Amino acid sequence: MKSFFEGIQYLFVDILFKPLDFFRELELKNWWAANTLNWIFMIICAVAIVYWIKQLKLHKANNDEFQDTTAHSFLK
Repeated sequence: MKSFFEGIQYLFVDILFKPLDFFRELELKNWWAANTLNWIFMIICAVAIVYWIKQLKLHKANNDEFQDTTAHSFLK
């Protein structure tokens, strides 16, 4: 059983976390380059939020929202 958990440790520490080790070492040289992954995720989230808000406004303008509290059978 010990070898099973050591195999999981090897997978995560030596293989899957290698790119993160690269970013950790890169941070000592250039902070902006090391945080590009974070900036990409923030841009994706910002775009998703803007799209979501536009869709909410579109549905509100068309009166498509069904805000009745009994919209679901389990709320009756």
